[in-house]
Amino acid sequence: MTKQLDLSDIQGNVVRAYGRFGFPVARYVCLNIRDPERGRAFVGAVTRRVTTAANWGTGPGEVPKPEWTVNIALSYQGLKELEVPRASLVDFPPEFADGMAARRDILGDDGPSAPELWDPVWRENRVTRDKDVHIFISLNAGVAGWPGNGKGLLDTAQAHLEVAYAWLQDVLARHEGGVVLLGGHRGDHGELLDYQDAKVVMENGRPTPKEHFGYTDGIGDPAFEGLPESTAYVNGRGKQLADGSWAPLATGEFLLGHIDEAREYPPAPNPTLLARNGTYMIYRKLHENVGTFNAYLDKHGSHYPGGRELLAAKFSGRWRDNGAPLVSAPDAAGKAAFDARFNAADEATREDMLCNFTYDDDMSGARCPFSAHIRRINPRAALQMIHDPGDTPGSLKISKNAFDTPGALSNRRRVLRRGLPYGDVTDPSRDDGNHGIIIMMLNADINRQFEFVQQQWINYGNDFKAGNDKDILLGNHSPDDRFPSKAVLQVDPDGSDTPYFLPRLPRFVETRGGDYFFIPSLTALRVIAKGLVDPT
Repeated sequence: MTKQLDLSDIQGNVVRAYGRFGFPVARYVCLNIRDPERGRAFVGAVTRRVTTAANWGTGPGEVPKPEWTVNIALSYQGLKELEVPRASLVDFPPEFADGMAARRDILGDDGPSAPELWDPVWRENRVTRDKDVHIFISLNAGVAGWPGNGKGLLDTAQAHLEVAYAWLQDVLARHEGGVVLLGGHRGDHGELLDYQDAKVVMENGRPTPKEHFGYTDGIGDPAFEGLPESTAYVNGRGKQLADGSWAPLATGEFLLGHIDEAREYPPAPNPTLLARNGTYMIYRKLHENVGTFNAYLDKHGSHYPGGRELLAAKFSGRWRDNGAPLVSAPDAAGKAAFDARFNAADEATREDMLCNFTYDDDMSGARCPFSAHIRRINPRAALQMIHDPGDTPGSLKISKNAFDTPGALSNRRRVLRRGLPYGDVTDPSRDDGNHGIIIMMLNADINRQFEFVQQQWINYGNDFKAGNDKDILLGNHSPDDRFPSKAVLQVDPDGSDTPYFLPRLPRFVETRGGDYFFIPSLTALRVIAKGLVDPT
């Protein structure tokens, strides 16, 4: 570790995900400010209980691990209501000021994902002032011994979450009239709730790291400077150097006030006290059409060479059971060999096996398709591919002179992944119901990082030389029969197999709400709460 972060100034769940430390349940609450002075007092009261990124333990510089955590984020409208000076507000990026619904065309939130169909709390946001989501509070709860016996500990964690919520309600009551809770989150039976709950997916009474399609989630979270992680954790999660080794990404890709990969400070509001150690959060509620997913997989898996599970792996780029990457386990024989090594390995080696790979030996996409989810959101060095005259048709190779380092382009598009699944799947043959993912993505530049990936890599395939093919799982596939979405599962250009076409791809995931938020540092929260933000 070459960089020392002030962990006590950074909010928890930013540097490291709570999910890796036994916090299986969460509750997300949206608030509206009705009085600026009382609103600042409320922020000050919450700040005194905010969980920081400080290490948990009993050693020097460590703090006891809490049973529940509290963190706070502010929308652009919220910063205005808290009377942050205009000279500071104008320095925030325009996409943050616009908010998520206004960026619908860029994000591909159309059809069933259109803002008009979102949960009421998000649909009414930024329509009338009294419905604006100004403050976002996240409560996460854990339990000692997790995952242990699973269901019993989950109940205990849920009890801790109710304690946290009672605390928040008490703080709200003490600032009555200054800040009010906004309801309108859809529940299991269409009812509207005052909060959005999220929790791990359970199978046979045991917790899993999976979402409702069955894929293991959150494997490849980026590693950046300042994290006290092992070399095995950095391999495949950081940036690849010219000699093939890996190093942590620059901190400024994820935290304001720090140097980024361009060796610059990312654009940030003044004063420095407001920006440094803060970050932007993209909150999205994504409904998963489990019935459609299973039906499509059944239909094409029955005659796809390799069968249903290999086809499911092609959708994602990883096998569903243990997350094995397709580039390392491209078929049944490769998967069996991978599993034999994986099952005999220690934890650090397993981390390395799941993340330490590139697409250098799969430039044609024969192993991991160009439209597979993990290749779209983190192409690693795969975008540096070219085809010269005389090369085998369909083949691509690495252009070593395109960039300074193997992953120079993708290194500037990474986001930290947070959040949990929500709801339960009660009938896997149906789409309706209340189940999906609450995804929270953190980055220093919403436009350059999240929005670019969402627009160009998830919903467009040009950078992958795949025309307008989209990310199979997350793409906003067209319901128009005249322009149906498709994806091509490539094969070895030197072999005799023919590519497999996935025709008429349905939309597997639909947006149900969200917005952009600023997660201030503890220092920034304190100056905001005291009304002392001074941009001069």
